[in-house]
Amino acid sequence: MGTHTFILNGERVSVDIEDDVRLLWVLRDVLGVTGPKYGCGLNVCKACTSHINGKAFNPCSVQVGDINPDDEITTIEGLADGDTLHPMQQAWLNRDVAQCGYCQPGQIMAAVALVRRVKAEGRAITDADLDTIRNVCRCGTYGRIREAIVEGAANM
Repeated sequence: MGTHTFILNGERVSVDIEDDVRLLWVLRDVLGVTGPKYGCGLNVCKACTSHINGKAFNPCSVQVGDINPDDEITTIEGLADGDTLHPMQQAWLNRDVAQCGYCQPGQIMAAVALVRRVKAEGRAITDADLDTIRNVCRCGTYGRIREAIVEGAANM
């Protein structure tokens, strides 16, 4: 067993756990951060999508031993600024995206990472960009998800 330290939602955390435990289990079961959802555990459904150093990743596919002490992990819990929702979260509410809501944290985190990347490239989001989000939504609210991403992007 080893001690693993990293930054989670702006706070430095340390856990004593085996190196090969998937980060998703560390977040949910050890640290009590339940926004990233377990869907498949195989990096397919993307329900656990979070950010590592500002980029989207799936903690179900990363061992905690692969996380460095200076890595910044952000989950949906760390996206808002205090009581002020992130523009993408607000767009989700405005567009009434969620039905069951299970995939929504991962969807939002994927959308934020996409918009940040597109804006860093100095361009507007396109339909082709929206097509790159591969998070699975069993309720099928993909039309509203796309609308919310465009609205959120306009306000980010």
